[in-house]
Amino acid sequence: MTVTAVALAVALAMGLGTLGVSASDDAAGRVRIDTSGYIESESAEIHARRTLPATRAVTPSTAPTVDTAEDAGSATVPSSIVPGSVNRSSLRLEARYDAALTLGWTSRAVRVDSTATIRNTSGGSIDRVELNTVAARLGGLRLLGVTVDGATVTATIHDQTIIVPLGGILPEGETTVVRVRYAATLRSTTGNSDWLFTKANSIADLYRWLPWVSRRVAFVRPNLGDPFVTPSSPRVRVRITTDRPLVLATSGNRTASNGLTQTYEATNVRDFTITAAPDFRTRSALVGTRNVIVYYRPGQDGAAILRSAVSSLSKLQKLLGAYPYRTYRVAQSAGGLGMESPALVWIPYGLAPSRLPYLVGHETAHQWFYALVGNDQAKEPFTDEAAADFVTRYMLGSKRGSRCATDELDRSIYGYSRSCYYETIYIQGGNLLDTARRQMGSTAFWTALRGYLTDHRFGLASTKQLLQALDAATTKDLSTTFAPRFPRIY
Repeated sequence: MTVTAVALAVALAMGLGTLGVSASDDAAGRVRIDTSGYIESESAEIHARRTLPATRAVTPSTAPTVDTAEDAGSATVPSSIVPGSVNRSSLRLEARYDAALTLGWTSRAVRVDSTATIRNTSGGSIDRVELNTVAARLGGLRLLGVTVDGATVTATIHDQTIIVPLGGILPEGETTVVRVRYAATLRSTTGNSDWLFTKANSIADLYRWLPWVSRRVAFVRPNLGDPFVTPSSPRVRVRITTDRPLVLATSGNRTASNGLTQTYEATNVRDFTITAAPDFRTRSALVGTRNVIVYYRPGQDGAAILRSAVSSLSKLQKLLGAYPYRTYRVAQSAGGLGMESPALVWIPYGLAPSRLPYLVGHETAHQWFYALVGNDQAKEPFTDEAAADFVTRYMLGSKRGSRCATDELDRSIYGYSRSCYYETIYIQGGNLLDTARRQMGSTAFWTALRGYLTDHRFGLASTKQLLQALDAATTKDLSTTFAPRFPRIY
């Protein structure tokens, strides 16, 4: 549904005028919030990662298959792969994904047929690709078949990674087509990490269901850190077929609809998330040229979620530059935690309205620190979590001290306890960035941060690159501030 005049009055009362933002009704009855112009550029800097030892073999099941969105990879095709081996994979691969997904609402059954057209841009030859999907850990994934350029290969699964041997070497600059078909089942609870791949509270959540170029990353961790790293894809096309009418919120824009089948396409995303419910309602608003859509179940406060989303997007654009996508979607998830993905974030079902400004703000900030500029979230959580939490608390004026002892900020997610991970990486990390802002001066700090976002747009960056971008923008010696907290970098 569209935003009414009542919602418009609320939006006008949100204090947006202090940011030079004005609101008005458009012809469709949506709230329009005018912001400044946008600058869009493109760059790609993706760093290769070394791989770990191999794994158990997986024998393809004889279960039924589904058709691909485009029939690529279904038959033998000319191949650029040459004989040999190099024992090397890489994150520096340009992959375009075409996938078909079927979802059984009552059965929670998921079938996926995914084709990745992968160009080797890593600077060297590779002989395997490593594809991440949480279905391997949470969904009881059963491989139905894997092919490379139409030829069947024996894939293996290591933790949450499907390891696909190419059957030879793919030279730099050459392209291969990898097709993966699998079956899985959504969980039915939201405890532990189940909420990433579940159906509960009449909402289906599918996070990292699409096998995506990555590296081998351990899924189990002692805290709530994100065990993921994925490069951005120039284009993803997904055809979703359900066994009953569902309202879908995804990382893409809908390009076609035919009965129970809907097709979506996204550009420059590092994941493609799906959330669905039979009774989702929607509210929407415009923030300049950006469309904001909220998906929520009956009885939930969709208007409050929309207010927080509009406020966050408006203010963060002022600080960080243009929102990188045309549409921003905020969907109620089945439960668990708030979660970011490109162009779509999750806010847990039943969350108290008082918690919305911070949580929606934090997940919105991830649209810049993770979606626009990615990082190895498992190895270097400071890069996105500290930055996102800092800008959120700066925006809300809610800075606070940490409840844990001062600690190093350059460990992986596996190196922090559950009780102190948030307090160290989010709170202490954000406070350190605020210290740098005060030392540099706000003008120099925000200019440097926007420059960092531009320089690594749709690429992967490191904690070191973030800190260096700040240090290079001031005559102050920030290394004395950073060095004690980042002993592995300084």
